[in-house]
Amino acid sequence: MVMNEKESHTECPPDKIVFDPERGEYICTLTGEVIEERIIDEHPEWRAFTPEERERRSRTGGPLTSTVHDRGLATIIDWRDRDATGKRLEFRRRLEMQRLRRWQTRSRIQSSIERNLAQAMNELDKLSDQLDLPRKVREEAARIYREAVEKGLVRGRSIESVVAAAVYAACRELKVPRTLDEIARFTKSNRKDIARCYRLLLKELDIRVPTSDPIDFVPRIARSLGLSGSVMRKAAEILHMAREKGITAGKDPAGLAAAAVYIAALLCDERRTQKEIAQIAGVTEVTVRNRYKELARELDVNLPPQ
Repeated sequence: MVMNEKESHTECPPDKIVFDPERGEYICTLTGEVIEERIIDEHPEWRAFTPEERERRSRTGGPLTSTVHDRGLATIIDWRDRDATGKRLEFRRRLEMQRLRRWQTRSRIQSSIERNLAQAMNELDKLSDQLDLPRKVREEAARIYREAVEKGLVRGRSIESVVAAAVYAACRELKVPRTLDEIARFTKSNRKDIARCYRLLLKELDIRVPTSDPIDFVPRIARSLGLSGSVMRKAAEILHMAREKGITAGKDPAGLAAAAVYIAALLCDERRTQKEIAQIAGVTEVTVRNRYKELARELDVNLPPQ
């Protein structure tokens, strides 16, 4: 007897329904009734008892990713020069495998677009590692760059500049605090070229980025300085009050965050110098000094003697 879904929910509790893999049936252990039959088994036909055995027997590859020029579809010949049993290959066989690797590398990159993407993805990986960006930012930056290539925006422009602009756009879009000066520090392109490419990407690809929030910079600055969570919370409160009074409009968010962290560190007796905070935030000491004095004056904060 096959019951419909409604009857099975009303009469058979979910914790009493079991699956019989030999018959392909869901059975209620209370009444013995068959809830559903002829279930297709989607599991592999092989069994594995260790993670190494499972990985060796699996026939699926890694997930598709935009951070590789061919999206990770192509396979790569291993460089270990050993056969399936682990034995080292003979000399003639090793030479043959080297020729196969060389031809495989050439076959993976055939058109000018693929060469462009391969160079750009290598630059993206290097820049992401230096900036310590999360995986989601790398994927979004790669997607933005691919879309720029499809629309012909990269032609006549430096690959490094467009990649850096795509990284900055992805950081702004996903609210990961990274400044344009910080990104330009790790590329061959200057800040002006990156900013020009960034404006082009926003216009041509119709990318909507939210305005930078100074609060997003607070955790990164505080963690780098070894400050406690109470300092982060106090700095966020200061920035909230500053926003309500309209003090933050038109000012650099990194400078505001650095000033708020400086004030919060003084109030929580975890003092850090303006020079230390300025270096971490990527701003000048003058900026930190002017912003913290302005915040203290406008918010009427009583600072301890320095």
